[in-house]
Formats: sequence, structure tokens, C-alpha cells
Amino acid sequence: MKAIGYQKSLPIEAADSLVDFEIAKPEPKGRDIRVAVKAISANPVDYKVRKRAAPTDGGYKILGFDAAGVIDAVGPDVSLFKPGDEVFYAGSILRQGTNSEFHLVDERIVGNKPASLSFAQAAALPLTSITAWELLFDRLGAVPGKSLDPRTLLITGGAGGVGSILIQLARRLTGLTVVATATRPESQKWCLDLGAHAVIDHSQPMKEQIEKLKLPPVGLVASLTFTDQHYKSIADFIAPQGKFGLIDDPPEFNVAAFKGKAVSIHWESMFTRSSFQTFDMIAQHHLLNDVADLIDKGVLRTTLDQTFGTINAANLKRAHALLESGKSRGKIVLEGW
Repeated sequence: MKAIGYQKSLPIEAADSLVDFEIAKPEPKGRDIRVAVKAISANPVDYKVRKRAAPTDGGYKILGFDAAGVIDAVGPDVSLFKPGDEVFYAGSILRQGTNSEFHLVDERIVGNKPASLSFAQAAALPLTSITAWELLFDRLGAVPGKSLDPRTLLITGGAGGVGSILIQLARRLTGLTVVATATRPESQKWCLDLGAHAVIDHSQPMKEQIEKLKLPPVGLVASLTFTDQHYKSIADFIAPQGKFGLIDDPPEFNVAAFKGKAVSIHWESMFTRSSFQTFDMIAQHHLLNDVADLIDKGVLRTTLDQTFGTINAANLKRAHALLESGKSRGKIVLEGW
């Protein structure tokens, strides 16, 4: 089968940073399903892994987590799916990735593809939907339901992949006031179109902008990018006893900044359940099915922004380069072989 991978961690401009190659089709065992991959999306975690994790056995490392496709074979212990089912999912960080024609994934982290979406539209959603859902409800403890919540949720980096779905979830499924941050006019409009009540510019002092909005106190913060640059200023205006959640890898982060206000700190990693085979690992199966249902009912929409053509090394390198630039919006998808 066709696949895209690398043997050495190299800058994306290097000829061999990502290459096309052939590899044997994997065989499903246990609760694995084998998916004929129809579309994938690129995420910042892809280039972060590419930069730091080279294969040690001289073989190829295949990246990619988001995928949408059709099941073509199942392991002997599979009970949730059958061959022919259309699915979408974000795979495990401990296994080979989705940048291949066929891919093995545990059924417990897979959902039924939204019927109303194409494979490309569906591939944009899994990793960011899981991250946003777990961050909002499992980590920050937001209350589902449309009854008024007397707090503001601040989302830094609202136009990115996670922010794009988090804005929708918070606005459609909770009573929170939702404020996103974005610097460019097109990114600010994107956030407003997705449902943010207001947008501020995180390249300017945020406290003054928040105060001018005269909104409920900022009780919840979803710090999605550049946490090291923003957390001290956020600590100055977050409400006492608030909750601060983050998903990035800040080179510097001192939780003591939040001590005086008894603010709790919450890390979110959507790979935790699959990496540690937690007792509630199947929650991601149910979560993705809930997202698919909300998509098909018109409550949520895909966050696909750009399609970069067929799945090959040249197009995937373009996607990595754009993600590394920090100027992407929504999700980048590749489709077909």
C-alpha cells in the first residue's frame, strides 16, 4: 500500500522530510479495525512529532491522526463496527499514523462518519473535536445545556483547528459567553461566524479589551496556543476560583501566577485515553458519535478551510509548512490517493 513518512527528523524544506513509499498492508487483531483511508487532515501535532521523533529501527515513521474512510476488515474482538461502515477518528500517538492507504485503529476511539458530510469534511473534525469536547466538559467542567451560565469562556487562538470547534461547542451547547482571540481581520471574522460573542486581539493588552466588553467575569480559559506569552496577563483578569485549561507545550509556565486567586490548572491531551488504555477509553467513540449527530442535525459545522489535493508527500509538506507558519485557519485536508 502507499504511505507517506520519514526516516530522519528534518526541516520541512528538506527533500526527505516527508517521502512517498510502499509498505505491506497491516492485518487487524483484537479490537482493531482496518480502514481504507479516503481523507486525512493535518494537525500541529504532526509537525511537532516529525521534528522530535525519528524512527530508531531504520524504517519509516508514518504520521497522521485524523482520518475518514471505509472499514475493509475487522479484528476478531470487534463488536462496534463491520466492514463497509464509514467512519472518522483520530488515531493513537503510539501507533503508525493515518497517512497511508490502509490504517489500523482500535474501535473504541472511532465514530460513525456524519452522514451529511463528505470524507474530506469529516476528516477535518476528529482530533480537534475530541480535544475541544474533553477540554470544555471533562477538564474545565462547563455545564451542558442552554441555561444561562454567569461566566465568560476566553479561547486564545480561536481561529485554529481546536478553537474553531470549541467556539461552536461552547456557543451551541452551553450558556457561557464566548470570547475568542485572533489577530488578523479574516481570522476574527472566522471566529464570529462560528458563534463567538466577541473577538479580541491577543497581540494587544487583553485585560483592557475584556473590560471594555463589559461581559460576565472570565471564569474559564482555554489556552490553545502561545500559553507562555499570555498566561501571566490572563492571571491578572481571570476570575477568582476560575479554571485555566491548556493544550500546547509552553517552554515556560509557572502555575504560581494563579495561586492567589485559587485558579485550577487543567491539561488536556486527547491521546491520554488511548495511550494508557483507560477504563473509559470508549468515551471517545461515544463523543465522536455525538459530534456526528450534532453535525447531521445542523448544530455544528465542519471546520474544513482548505483542501490541498491528493494524499502525497508533496501536498503534505505544503500542509506542514503552513501549519508551522502559524497562519493557518480552520483545518487543512488532503483527499484520495
